Amino acid sequence: MDVQGFCEEPFVAVRDLFAQHFADGRERGAALAVFQQGKPVINLWAGTRDKAEERPWTESTLVNVFSTSKMISAICVQGAIDQGDIDVNRPVKDYWPEYAKEGKGDTTLAWMLNHRAGLPAIRETVANDALFDWEYMCQRLAAESPWWRPGEQHGYHMVTYGWLVGEVFRRAMGITLGEYLRQEIAEPFGLDMRLGLPPDASNVADLIGAAGTPQAGRIHLFNEVLTNPNGMTAKALTNPSSLMTSSNQPAWRTMELPSANVHASAMAVAQLMDLVLRGEGVITEAARERLLCEESAGYDPVLTTEARFGPGVMLQLPNHAEASFGAVNAAFGHPGSGGALAFGDPENQIGFAYVMNQMGPYVMVDPRPRGLVDTLYECLNRR
Repeated sequence: MDVQGFCEEPFVAVRDLFAQHFADGRERGAALAVFQQGKPVINLWAGTRDKAEERPWTESTLVNVFSTSKMISAICVQGAIDQGDIDVNRPVKDYWPEYAKEGKGDTTLAWMLNHRAGLPAIRETVANDALFDWEYMCQRLAAESPWWRPGEQHGYHMVTYGWLVGEVFRRAMGITLGEYLRQEIAEPFGLDMRLGLPPDASNVADLIGAAGTPQAGRIHLFNEVLTNPNGMTAKALTNPSSLMTSSNQPAWRTMELPSANVHASAMAVAQLMDLVLRGEGVITEAARERLLCEESAGYDPVLTTEARFGPGVMLQLPNHAEASFGAVNAAFGHPGSGGALAFGDPENQIGFAYVMNQMGPYVMVDPRPRGLVDTLYECLNRR
């Protein structure tokens, strides 16, 4: 496999492992980008971006990063906080009066961001095309009874995070999260990143469905779906069922779902992390510190594993196969279903992003990027 791009000499082992993933048949198309102290030190890409394996992956190929979108959306929310346009601690009903039903009147945007809102899923089955109907999904969530009393515990809002956070943002700001991302971050800083692609977008990667099952000892959420089809986890993953089948459709790519369908290049995401770490105009240093604050921690009944969350981001959980970003003391970021991973490491000033189109069977940190992260820190420690 001909790996394109560059890799500084101290990190050649990372490039070698990236290439080995292709040689082992673990990748179809993928990209990896790393910034250190404001400078790009790794920018690699290889493989193909289409199912027929005919179109090459390029530096600017866009790919759906799934739940890594939550972190990008959270950065937008922090920008709005910096500007004084939104208060995450005010009751949601102040922005979205219809939401104050079924015991949800005290819910705050902070609880939506840190997965304490109590609405990880809708109980009653909704039609497949409802996925693309923003107003309908927001109405259903506003009318829904919470699975637990809001604020009292956390549980990963896998997809509903997008409608919940996105609707509060839209009502508070007068523009959508996708519009804010484009106008305030992507275009000003030249980032190949969109929440809601234009219909004529090109150089977009097709996603290839996951084969196989997780390694022994790793969580397998589809087992939970099969054994408890009416539980929170099953409903979060499969209601509507089109969540499982729509990722390559034009309707999915052009819609805005802040929890799950940002399309971006690896370089764009890594650069965003670098800008956030350095306080370079995207958000303030105070906002970066807010992202590092633990707001939810412990066993997550939706993910069926331990997890730590800040306001819309995952936090480092050392020595944990599912939720660790590797050998780093403190970091914030987010994995994406199938394999994408991005994080910022303030201690070492590292902005990391890995994206791919061959999905793996992992909901949280995939072994492919985890191996790249471990190798990256081994290289850093040898310097």
